Amino acid sequence: MIFKLKINKLIKITLIVLFGITAVSDSLHAQLIPNLGGQRVGTAAFQFLKIGTNARGTGMGETVVAVSDDISALSYNPAGIVLFNENGVSFTHTQWFVDTRIENAAGVFHFGSNALGLSVTSLRTEDMKVTTEVQQEGTGDYFRFSDLAVGLTFARKMTDQFSFGATVRYVEEQLGVLKMRTVVGDLATYYRTGLGTSRFAVMITNFGGQVSPSGTAELVGGRTVNNFQSFPPPTVFRVGFAFEPWMNEKNRITTSIQLNSPNDNKENFSVGAEYAYKDFFLVRGGYKFNVDAESFSGGIGLKFPLSFAKGSLDYSIANFSELGFAHRITLSILFPTKH
Repeated sequence: MIFKLKINKLIKITLIVLFGITAVSDSLHAQLIPNLGGQRVGTAAFQFLKIGTNARGTGMGETVVAVSDDISALSYNPAGIVLFNENGVSFTHTQWFVDTRIENAAGVFHFGSNALGLSVTSLRTEDMKVTTEVQQEGTGDYFRFSDLAVGLTFARKMTDQFSFGATVRYVEEQLGVLKMRTVVGDLATYYRTGLGTSRFAVMITNFGGQVSPSGTAELVGGRTVNNFQSFPPPTVFRVGFAFEPWMNEKNRITTSIQLNSPNDNKENFSVGAEYAYKDFFLVRGGYKFNVDAESFSGGIGLKFPLSFAKGSLDYSIANFSELGFAHRITLSILFPTKH
């Protein structure tokens, strides 16, 4: 009874902190559950932070805040990196739209009941011609668009049921001579209820202050501009619940539902599922509701032994209606640790 009271108290404190951050942060620019959230479209910077960077998570429609119990937790719930024992690394390649590619590298190291994680995400375009109103074929100069995010994560397992995690992330975006830089944070919890395999998680991601571009842009006629509007980062408040409705020695089905409240769009929710056969072959699917572009997604995964570690290879595909399909592939390697 005392143990349950302590856990309940800890959860209440965590939820109060998360809701407090959501309510007072200048970056939110709106209520937690506004009536007309769609009016906020296009009001946040660093949109690349909203792009999924792991094939397992995107294969389940990114409905994984309460599922992330492997190295993919660095992308979706930092509290989840203490839910597995191995140290490891992962690499994800995303084939995005209009010949844009996104690369992600991540690593996790465990010590005691704690874990540290490091992740790097990079988005780059090919060189593009600089054009003006009078030189529409190009001025002879070139520019490119690029994004970079470097995150440091810490997580701690408080009990066998409850863990928390936090990420501090440096973010940079460059468009030609203009550049934006800032630091954002994630704060998350993960709780196993003790009722079967059910668990829920609460997370606020990418919260931080407003930021504006720096640099000087040259306009036609020799004019310049160096004063730009400020925007908040794309903060999202997430609540998820997951459990296994069917599980035995050979088969496992994981189901999940997640509610999302972004500061630059209307609220939405998503559902996802993962089937595993002997924890070797995995099939995933997910669907996002009340989202304009993206709808369904799916993926497969394979786990295989190596002479020195355990490996896994995951692939996902996500439908973006008019834009087409986004493809992701993730290679993960987990190294055994000594206890």
